[in-house]
Amino acid sequence: MKALNKETATKAVRPERIIQFGEGNFLRAFVDWIIFNMNEKADFNSSVVVVQPIEKGMVDMLNAQDCLYHVNLQGLDKGQAVNSLTKIDVISRALNPYSQNAEFMKLAEQPEMRFVISNTTEAGIAFDPSCKLDDAPASSYPGKLTQLLYHRFKTFNGDMSKGLIIFPCELIFLNGHKLKETIYQYIELWNLGDEFKTWFEKACGVYATLVDRIVPGFPRKDIAAIKEKLQYDDNLVVQAEIFHLWVIEAPQEIAKEFPADKAGLNVLFVPSEAPYHERKVTLLNGPHTVLSPVAYLSGINIVRDACQHPVVGKYINKVMFDELMETLNLPKPELEKFAHDVLERFNNPFVDHQVTSIMLNSFPKYQTRDLPGLKTYLERKGELPKGLVLGLAAIITYYKGGVREDGAEIVPNDAQEIMDLLKQLWATGDTQKIAEGVLAAEFIWGENLNNIPGLTAAVKADLDSIQSKGMLETVKAIL
Repeated sequence: MKALNKETATKAVRPERIIQFGEGNFLRAFVDWIIFNMNEKADFNSSVVVVQPIEKGMVDMLNAQDCLYHVNLQGLDKGQAVNSLTKIDVISRALNPYSQNAEFMKLAEQPEMRFVISNTTEAGIAFDPSCKLDDAPASSYPGKLTQLLYHRFKTFNGDMSKGLIIFPCELIFLNGHKLKETIYQYIELWNLGDEFKTWFEKACGVYATLVDRIVPGFPRKDIAAIKEKLQYDDNLVVQAEIFHLWVIEAPQEIAKEFPADKAGLNVLFVPSEAPYHERKVTLLNGPHTVLSPVAYLSGINIVRDACQHPVVGKYINKVMFDELMETLNLPKPELEKFAHDVLERFNNPFVDHQVTSIMLNSFPKYQTRDLPGLKTYLERKGELPKGLVLGLAAIITYYKGGVREDGAEIVPNDAQEIMDLLKQLWATGDTQKIAEGVLAAEFIWGENLNNIPGLTAAVKADLDSIQSKGMLETVKAIL
């Protein structure tokens, strides 16, 4: 078996046009995979310089393999199982700005640089007032980016054609707006002047994006077989699902510079990412949140098995297509295609997604993912959505704890305040009190849900049914 590097494997040399803050699994399996496809199919002709955003990271591992690695895509594509391996060669080099700060700053001097892409986790886009302009480097990601932009502005004397296009991929709604605000805070803090501020405003673009691909990461259990198949000792293999979606809130002239559509990729340039964010939260996260307790209390442990179950599968379809989809405002065919893609992802034969892993903090998840749909459905249809109500009753039942019919332990996990409340309420043994008590908890919901017409009675009826007939019979009754 050979080592993986540019002596043992081919590696194209292309102009460095992209600075990427982050070297983790997600960016390598999503953004770098997309750029690889753009190079192959749309003559994008660009390579990526990776910058490690924090002091400890993986750039040494990357450089040891000359930044070559494989992406292992697994899942269903139009019903067919796919398990592919692709060598990604788009990263030219990887830098640690904490030990190579001069090289990091020199990136700003390269005239061909055009894009900045980042994924520094949700906590990465934050303003740290202790950062200084002459830190080598600033500790925060927006601080480092501001240092780089200011150096570029000075190097090219404010040349308007040398601005950068910036795509943050952190999982924050309107991440671009947040990053831009933080850069303005540093311009102010460091007194970088109006000329630089104007150049940043007019020559650069910071665009909000929504990313969607499940990336399990390094395939521990399959790695020996993968290396055997590749005949390379690749220690940076990254596993991901086939589905990918990148929604970028930017004008069409930016789309022309980043021709992902020409490579047949699911990258959309749109005037607003809000409806796509809402679609994902509603049709992917929303069903996840309610299917988990319903499936678990029906004796099912894996998301895929829940989808394929004769009763619970119908319940999932009901929640997605008959209830949640009715609350969204995008065109129906677009929503249906997305929902079918979601079901293919839930049915991925390569991923054993435990429903209990989704159950963590179920009440706050229901509040953001399912409650808005419940209210909109009631407003539009004049009745409560039975599947979403049952999902809430299932969460309340799951939080009772105890054991399942097959003896498996039920171990809820949430904020202590929520756990204490549920314990107290279940101790009364009175489902009316339990329903009223949970719905009245303003520290969970931000309001008293007993005020939603009919909800208290509907939740109590479902709680009674689950107690007396069990979960599966209760599900059958609403189908």
